[in-house]
Amino acid sequence: MDPKSSKWRGSSKNQFFMILAIILLQHQLHIPVIHAETAKKVHIVYMGEKRHEDPATTKKTHYEMLSTLLGSKEAAQSSILYSYRHGFSGFAARITESQAAEIAEFPGVVQVIPNGIHKLHTTRSWEFIGLKHHSPQNLLTQSNMGQGTIIGVIDSGVWPESKSFHDEGMGPVPSRWKGICQQGEHFKPYNCNRKIIGARWFVKGFQDQIHFNTTESREFMSPRDGDGHGTHTASTAAGNFVAKASYKGLATGLARGGAPLAHLAIYKVCWNIEDGGCTDADILKAFDKAIHDGVDILSVSIGNDIPLFSYADMRNSIAIGSFHATSKGITVVCSAGNDGPISQTVANTAPWLTTVAASTIDRAFPTAIILGNNKTLRGQSITIGKHTHRFAGLTYSERIALDPMVSSQDCQPGSLNPTLAAGKIILCLSKSDTQDMFSASGSVFQAGGVGLIYAQFHTDGIELCEWIPCVKVDYEVGTQILSYIRQARSPTAKLSFPKTVVGKRASPRLASFSSRGPSSITPEVLKPDIAAPGVDILAAYTPANKDQGDSYEFLSGTSMACPHVSGIVALIKSLHPNWSPAAIRSALVTTASQTGTDGMKIFEEGSTRKEADPFDMGGGHVNPEKAAYPGLVYDTTTEEYIQYLCSIGYSSSSITRLTNTKINCVKKTNTRLNLNLPSITIPNLKKKVTVTRKVTNVGNVNSVYKAIVQAPIGISMAVEPKTLSFNRINKILSFRVTFLSSQKVQGEYRFGSLTWTDGEHFVRSPISVRDREILDY
Repeated sequence: MDPKSSKWRGSSKNQFFMILAIILLQHQLHIPVIHAETAKKVHIVYMGEKRHEDPATTKKTHYEMLSTLLGSKEAAQSSILYSYRHGFSGFAARITESQAAEIAEFPGVVQVIPNGIHKLHTTRSWEFIGLKHHSPQNLLTQSNMGQGTIIGVIDSGVWPESKSFHDEGMGPVPSRWKGICQQGEHFKPYNCNRKIIGARWFVKGFQDQIHFNTTESREFMSPRDGDGHGTHTASTAAGNFVAKASYKGLATGLARGGAPLAHLAIYKVCWNIEDGGCTDADILKAFDKAIHDGVDILSVSIGNDIPLFSYADMRNSIAIGSFHATSKGITVVCSAGNDGPISQTVANTAPWLTTVAASTIDRAFPTAIILGNNKTLRGQSITIGKHTHRFAGLTYSERIALDPMVSSQDCQPGSLNPTLAAGKIILCLSKSDTQDMFSASGSVFQAGGVGLIYAQFHTDGIELCEWIPCVKVDYEVGTQILSYIRQARSPTAKLSFPKTVVGKRASPRLASFSSRGPSSITPEVLKPDIAAPGVDILAAYTPANKDQGDSYEFLSGTSMACPHVSGIVALIKSLHPNWSPAAIRSALVTTASQTGTDGMKIFEEGSTRKEADPFDMGGGHVNPEKAAYPGLVYDTTTEEYIQYLCSIGYSSSSITRLTNTKINCVKKTNTRLNLNLPSITIPNLKKKVTVTRKVTNVGNVNSVYKAIVQAPIGISMAVEPKTLSFNRINKILSFRVTFLSSQKVQGEYRFGSLTWTDGEHFVRSPISVRDREILDY
């Protein structure tokens, strides 16, 4: 899950947990601070690529190392939580800070990582992006709907009784599959089938961070989903066909995932207890097991909060796990985060990941607001709840503040006067893009109000209100309603039921909450890579009643966008089983759309209201049909990623341990800029720089591509050669792009593109350039 997706929020930092542990130790054991060093906490001893093919041998070396540190085998056995021995080498154990510092110096240890905590960052969406199930010749049918591929979902588990996970029409479980259906609370082996072919759960790291009583939570000590997020993302990626799925009659249609016949493997690492979360120790174990089990794709809707940890300091479990997964041919798709529209907030920025931003689709839920003067205005709502069908008094939240000295404009909890709010519809004005309509509805309900009109910069990401009818409007409509309230002697209004309308709304738009680039860690790597539907997505969900078998809910977030791309990757993988993760990412990025259904450029939702650029949506909005046949791809090898790691601070010895291969970090000019990505980002152009790229022909054997250059404003851009001729011998060709700036002052980023075309394919790379002149002040 990403931060702020649904109810999940940003993760705390390691320093916080250190202080918290000391405070708890003092409070519970009544000992002074000077003894806090003796407290044991989970640390991850990361050892890089495994040295032994036999997992048992690798595990033995972990216990031997820990025994040496702690003085006995018994101490090691009681301390260790996990042994990572399938995809990479390392272990998680409870040790003190001084022991962590000591073992960090042991031979073979890459780094010792504190056990941080992370947060969890669709009936119409597939039709909207062109994957129509009834079309005889499209990617869905050509790939046999992803049959035979295995999508691993690292999330909050699954609700297996949902109709989205039935296995009718599914092929047999692939013979290469090595996973299991792990039992637990209310989860038995029969809960797996040919759709959900495996399920595991990992809680030891979370239990060490947050002590909890399972009987006091709505969680299950098993792969069963107590939150709903994991069920939603899994069904979005690969849910089977479900006719007439809806949310209480809204958005009725045929529900399905992107790859309806792909298999699912569930890895539960996120827990709906207290504030919820997913720890590094558990996440790494999920990656380790997924590599062992034999997944083809990993869908990870989880992320860090800002400020982000660099993958150079190895405190990012997703970057570590995904590096090893990618090196073994597994495509890892991650969410970009929900901290937009602020720049430099994008999460999951490692270059081997496919990072997904969120966009809107063309489905709307218009709701009429009828004022007492017979004027009708429109908003958006998905609330079916208690409509009176009658006019009620209408007032503005500032008029009914409980404390005149404290603003009640955005209807924060406890801010409204119950005497003045009773029986009325309340107009509340949000102060920012991130205010919460759900909490405002609770405030209005608690104060006795009967309806909420919520004005905000944007109308994307409609939230469900459980108690009263809620309608979201933009500031323009909100201002009109406020003017009516001020002018009328006794203002009244009536809220209608929402309707479902498709194809009438200009889409996609970049969601206001979607985290933006450039990457704050390595700005030379463009992130996000791609945008996909992530607003008001209807998919399977954990039912409110545990005895209920089926439930569908709307959720918004880059968490919802991520599994859309995971499903598309499964289709592409079915068509092109030998393509590398980098080739698949390249196909997605270079074929993406920059225009919407109205033929206009894609814009942002929210207060910015500007044309979306590469830092908002990478290559653009995903276009699965074109991505299946891109013509050319920018492939990247593990060796190239290794040289990239050299350029951002790794030593040769560290990378040797990381990869179990003798590495010599060679100092090369522009190593970061020359990483063979399907984009070019130059954060510090100081006059002139030349960047190299190579492309692999995956289209017609004999083909000629010509370069089309759209240079950023104020930047001169030259490509050499201007023509690439491919044949049976020349399948991979290189080219150079030279950028020249004549600017004399520091500038902002400007954007352009480089497109290679043979007349049939258009292979477009987004370009971002910021010129810098070093000035002495």
